[in-house]
Amino acid sequence: MRLTADAANPAERPFVADRGALLTGPGSDYAQLSRGVRAAGLLRRRPGYYSVKIAVNLLLLAAGWAVFVLLGNSWWQLLVAVFLAVMFAQTGFIGHDAGHRQIARSKRTNDLIGRIHGNLLIGLSYGWWTAKHTRHHAHPNQVSRDPDIGSRAIAFTRDQARTRRGIGSWLTGYQAWLFFPMLLLEGFHLHVAGIRALLGHRGGTTVKLVDGALLAAHALGYLTAVFLVLPPLQAVAFMLVQQGLFGVYLGCSFAPNHKGMPVLGEDEKLDFLRRQVITSRDIRGGWLVDFALGGLNYQIEHHLFPSMPRPSLRHAQEPVRAFCARQGIAYHEVGFFASYAQVLQHLHTVGGSLRPDLEY
Repeated sequence: MRLTADAANPAERPFVADRGALLTGPGSDYAQLSRGVRAAGLLRRRPGYYSVKIAVNLLLLAAGWAVFVLLGNSWWQLLVAVFLAVMFAQTGFIGHDAGHRQIARSKRTNDLIGRIHGNLLIGLSYGWWTAKHTRHHAHPNQVSRDPDIGSRAIAFTRDQARTRRGIGSWLTGYQAWLFFPMLLLEGFHLHVAGIRALLGHRGGTTVKLVDGALLAAHALGYLTAVFLVLPPLQAVAFMLVQQGLFGVYLGCSFAPNHKGMPVLGEDEKLDFLRRQVITSRDIRGGWLVDFALGGLNYQIEHHLFPSMPRPSLRHAQEPVRAFCARQGIAYHEVGFFASYAQVLQHLHTVGGSLRPDLEY
C-alpha cells in the first residue's frame, strides 16, 4: 500500500544542509519546517564547539595510547583496551559529523577532518563510509535501496528471512538472541569492508590513494605498537577486546535509529519529510545519552537536516515534534532501553518462521 504521493526527492545528496527546501518549493511541508529551523539559527556552524570537542577527543585518545605504552606487559592492558574502544567510537562520531559537513563550511576541510579521524586514527575508510551512508540517508529503511538493511548477517524483513538457507537460516531464527554477540565482529567487518571497497575499484584516483595510504599507516602503527609493547598472547587478547567492544559500541549506537521502524517497499513512494520521520526513532535521555550516542539519539532531526551541527539537534527536537503533530505525522521517541527492546522484538518476529522448535 502506498502511503502518499511522492512530490520530489530532496535527498539525492542528503549531506547538503536543507537542499530539500530548494527542491520542494515554498509551499511544501518540508520547506515550511526548514525555513523555521534556519530562521532559528540551528543550521549555523558551531566552530567553537567542534574545536573543543576535537581537541579534547584527541587528548583523551593520545592519553589512552600513552597509558598503553607506560603500562607495558600487563593484563591490566585489557582495561586500556576498553577505554580505547570507547575513544575509537567517539572518534568515529566526529568522522560522521565531518561526513555530513556539520563541522566546517568547506567540503575540503570536512573531508580532511573525516579522513584523519576515520582512516588514520581508527582505520575505517571515510570514502567508503560516506558513499554508503549517503545512500542510507536518501532511502532509509527502503528495501533494495538502503544498504543498512541489506546485511547478509541480519534479516530485517520476512522476505529476507525466507531466502536464508543452512546455517544462515538457523542464525536468522535466533538473530535476536545473537544480535549483541554478533556486534563483537562489527569493528572487524567495517575495517575489511572499507579495504575491500578500495581494492575493488580499478584505477587509482588521488583520493583513493590517500585513503589507502592513511589506512595503511593506521594498520602499521596499530599493529606495531601492540606487538612491540605486548607479548603475542596479550597482544591478541588486547586487539580482540578493543576491536570487539568498538564494534559493539558502534552497533549499539546505530541499531536504535531505524531497526524495528517501518520498512518501505522498493517502489513505495513517500515525500521526503514523511520518509525521514516515520522510518526514524529518537531516544530520550539527557547529556549522558547525547554524549554516548554521539547525537544520533536525535535521529529524526538528523535525517531531516543532516548538516545540522550536533549540539543544535536537541534544540531542533521540539519544533520538529510540534510541526509533525500539526501535520499528523507520527513522531517516534522512546527511552534508551525501550529502543533496544523494540529492535530485538522486531528481529525476533522476523526470524520467527525459521524457529521450528517454536512452531505449534
